[in-house]
Amino acid sequence: MPLPENATRYLFFTGKGGVGKTSLSCATGQALAESGKRVLIVSTDPASNLDEVLETALGSRPLPVTAIPGLFALNIDPEASARAYRERMVAPYRGILPPSAIASMEEQFSGACTVEIAAFDEFARLLGDPASTADFDHVIFDTAPTGHTLRLLTLPSAWSGFIASSTGGASCLGPLAGLEQQKTLYAATVERLADPQQTRVVLVARADAASLREAERTRGELAELGVSNLQLVVNGLFASASSDDRIAAALSKRSADALQDMPAGIAGLPRQAVAFLPRGTVGLAALRSVFTPSLAEQPLTPSKATTALPPGLPALIDELAAAGRGVIMTMGKGGVGKTTIAAAIAVALAGRGFKVRLSTTDPAAHVASAVERGLPGQSISRIDPAAEVTAYTQEVLARAGKNLDPSARALLEEDLRSPCTEEIAVFRAFAREVDGGEQGFVVLDTAPTGHTILLLDAAQAYHREVLRTRGEMPEAVTQLLPRLRDPAFTRVIVVTLAEATPVHEAERLQDDLARAGIKPFAWVIEQSLLASGTRDPLLSLRGDYELPFIRRVADELAPRCALVPWLAVAPVGIAGLKQLAA
Repeated sequence: MPLPENATRYLFFTGKGGVGKTSLSCATGQALAESGKRVLIVSTDPASNLDEVLETALGSRPLPVTAIPGLFALNIDPEASARAYRERMVAPYRGILPPSAIASMEEQFSGACTVEIAAFDEFARLLGDPASTADFDHVIFDTAPTGHTLRLLTLPSAWSGFIASSTGGASCLGPLAGLEQQKTLYAATVERLADPQQTRVVLVARADAASLREAERTRGELAELGVSNLQLVVNGLFASASSDDRIAAALSKRSADALQDMPAGIAGLPRQAVAFLPRGTVGLAALRSVFTPSLAEQPLTPSKATTALPPGLPALIDELAAAGRGVIMTMGKGGVGKTTIAAAIAVALAGRGFKVRLSTTDPAAHVASAVERGLPGQSISRIDPAAEVTAYTQEVLARAGKNLDPSARALLEEDLRSPCTEEIAVFRAFAREVDGGEQGFVVLDTAPTGHTILLLDAAQAYHREVLRTRGEMPEAVTQLLPRLRDPAFTRVIVVTLAEATPVHEAERLQDDLARAGIKPFAWVIEQSLLASGTRDPLLSLRGDYELPFIRRVADELAPRCALVPWLAVAPVGIAGLKQLAA
């Protein structure tokens, strides 16, 4: 993978969650630094694990990776950025405006939208202001999972358009002067993103159909932004040396078929592949094996597991079915298999005669392709942000705007064009889905960890936003947090893989949920090669690597645990999902 040889100054790594963006961005930064360049790696992911991969404690300012001269890294902390942004906007008015006015301004800056724009300010400064990164030859952005990344990349145009069309003095973000000051910076950010001489975007994917579809979707949306310097990297590519092992042959064939049938758009891009590495890529020594696979070669003598492994899904589904109704939420790091587990549970419950609704709050929304067609008593949906915004806007205008004079109505319409409206509308839809658990089972395939936690923690901020725009607070919204905290109504299933980063991320998720008063019902470990029955030496070595993570989840972290094997037949469609649940 000769990526560092022709790297532009700015490099973005993006793709479906769990495909290895952090590993590849860190390995690229390490290789460039070891070739004599000065390199800055930036994570824009709210659930970043950059510290773990680089074996360095990081902050919001560039810090050196001590073992690699010339390599620096930082994490953009959205909450810290929001605090600084809020104070920057409010501070000039302290001592001038009365305390009640200051309190009102601080209240306007307390919503989730402020967190997003503040984090974007940091991102825009690093990309749009060359002086801020003048000390570095290359700046590498390890971006968040695809939905969040695309929102991040479209924000410059979205906010610039909002500024240009605004006639009032305030928005959901408080005084618009805070955004006006950034117009030049945002314009420079958009220009730099679209300049192929300065910026390359690396689409990272696995050799599977869902991951490649996501890469194609990203390619199309980037093209609409004018970003043309794209490269595809297929990560973790496994090719079996023999066909006498059923699992190895199936994995090799599934990869080859996915690459053969990849969408035409990404098929035309420059492409590189990174080989399957059985010991993962956490730590600087492991990162070097991305570009030098021989460093990963070890005697292929896996040990035999002598400990009993956790059971599969059936016992867990029996417990869920006993409740007769309620909400089941699959949560975890992007790419760990939340959609597959949610779909398998929904199919199993529908097969037992229950009324089941399978839905998602994930912008990527893969539930329909996982199930392919429904069962009697089962419905499939997703929360469509565009449709929810239209419905919410029409509702507010019909109720709050009908008696306004033209200028006041124009001001309300302007306020409803702000990105905060989408957040409110989607949140209401999420609450509406949860409300359905009173009549049957609602199985929610949720968004990646950071987004999900922000969604759950934002109830009071959304309440304030709805009141400010003179919308109504439906009963489903007022009941949301009590329902999520009720273990007899909501059962959270944490999904992970038997690998270092997904387990650590899931552990942090469990801690975050505890602070919100929510205790997970169970953990599910997905796609285990150790449980698959493989005898292939390389895959068995990977199974060996999984064992300590399986034991940590089953013995220390999970109130109950299910272990799902990697299956030779892909768990797609009703038959495949039934096999997974059996």
